[in-house]
Amino acid sequence: MIPTRKHAKTLDCVLIKPAGPDCNLACRYCFYLPKQEQFPETPTHRMSPQILEETVRQALQGGGEEVVFAWQGGEPTLMGVAFFEQAVEFEQRHGRDGQVVGNGLQTNGLLIDDRWCRFLRQIDFLVGVSLDGPAHVHNHYRVTRGGRPTWERVVAAARRMLDTGVQVNALTVVNDYSACYACEIYEFLKEIGLRHMQFIPCCEWDPHRSGVPAPFSASPAQLGVFLCTLFDCWLADFDDGAPTTFVRWFDSLFATYVRVPPPECTLLPECGRYLVVEHNGDVFSCDFYVEPTWKLGNVLTDDLADLLNSLQQERFGLRKAALPRACLECRWLTQCRGGCPKERLRVLAEAKPNYFCEAYRMFFAHADGRFRALADEWTQTRSKPVKAVGATLPTDRRIGRNDPCPCGSGRKYKRCCGS
Repeated sequence: MIPTRKHAKTLDCVLIKPAGPDCNLACRYCFYLPKQEQFPETPTHRMSPQILEETVRQALQGGGEEVVFAWQGGEPTLMGVAFFEQAVEFEQRHGRDGQVVGNGLQTNGLLIDDRWCRFLRQIDFLVGVSLDGPAHVHNHYRVTRGGRPTWERVVAAARRMLDTGVQVNALTVVNDYSACYACEIYEFLKEIGLRHMQFIPCCEWDPHRSGVPAPFSASPAQLGVFLCTLFDCWLADFDDGAPTTFVRWFDSLFATYVRVPPPECTLLPECGRYLVVEHNGDVFSCDFYVEPTWKLGNVLTDDLADLLNSLQQERFGLRKAALPRACLECRWLTQCRGGCPKERLRVLAEAKPNYFCEAYRMFFAHADGRFRALADEWTQTRSKPVKAVGATLPTDRRIGRNDPCPCGSGRKYKRCCGS
C-alpha cells in the first residue's frame, strides 16, 4: 500500500542525458551503453532545442530556490559546446529572480579542448572526469571501441581543465581489478590535483543468470578491503584535524553521524528525489532505472514537478524503504539505509540485503570509532559561541579561506566550517 503524501517534493536536481546512451568509448563495465536498444528509432541520439528549452523551463519555473542541472550520458560532450551555451541561455531566460542555478558535467574527457575549458570556467561548471586511476587500472576497462587505451588523453584533459581553473572532481569506478589498488589510485588522483573524489562500486548483474553479478563487478570482500584502505589513506592526510582531500561517500557518511541529511541518495531512507530526462524528453525515476517500467512521462506532454510527485515516483521511492529484517535489525541501519536498491533489487524479486552488505559491515566496523570522534569534535566546535575573532570580520565582505573561522574555533575558515 502506498501511503498518502503529506508534502509535495520540490524539484532541485534534474539529470539530463542530451546524447542519450551514445558514447565515444566502449567501457566494458558500462551499464548505460546497452540502453541504445531502448531507443532504436535513430542510430544516434541528440536532444533537440525544443526539448532542451522545455526541460530547463519546467525545472526552473517549478523548482526550488536552488536547481542543479547534471549533464550526463553516454557522453554529453558529443553535443558540442554550442549546445551547452544554448542551455545556459535558456537558464538565464527562464530562471526566477534570486534563483541559484548550478551545472554539473560528467565526461570521459576525450573531447575536452581549450574551447571547452574556457566555457566550463566561464560558466563555473562543476566537472566530474571519469578516471579510474593510474594507466594500468584505467586502461583495464576504459577503452575505445577499437580496444585502444584512453588514459593519456583523459589525464591530459583533466590537467588542461585544472590549469584553466575549472572545478574538477574524479569519478572512479571500483571494479574487480581496481579494487586491489586503493592506495595507488588515491595517491595518483592527489598527485595530478584531483583532491575531490567519488568512488562508485561496480555492481552489474549477469543478464543470463538471475542474481549473479557480472564478472567485472567488485566482490563484497574486495570492496570492503578497498574502503577500509581508502579510509586510512584519507585520514592520514588530515591537517590540523581537517581533511585535505574530499571523498564524497565519506562526507555523506559523516552527515549521518551528525544527524544531517546526507547529500548522497544511497544513504537516504527513500529514493525519488530527482528525475532523469533522456534525449527525446522521456522522464524516468532514476539513472539506474531508465527502462519502460519506470518511465514517468515526457517533458513535451507532462510537467516535471507533477512527475516528481506522482504516485509512480512515490512507489519507486518507497521500494528502497522495504528492507529485509536483517537490515532493520542491523546496527548500521542509520548509516547504510540498505544502500542503493540497484545492488539488492535489480534482479532479486524479494527484498534481500545489499549485494555489498559484507563490504559495508566491514567498513563500518573499521571506521565507526573515528567517525564518532570526528562528529563529537564537529558538534563541540559549533556549539561554542562566536567570539571576538569572528566579530572582527567586516560584515560587508565575504569570509576568506585563510581568515579566522567565525565559529570561534581558532582555526582558519578553510580548515573548519569552510571545509
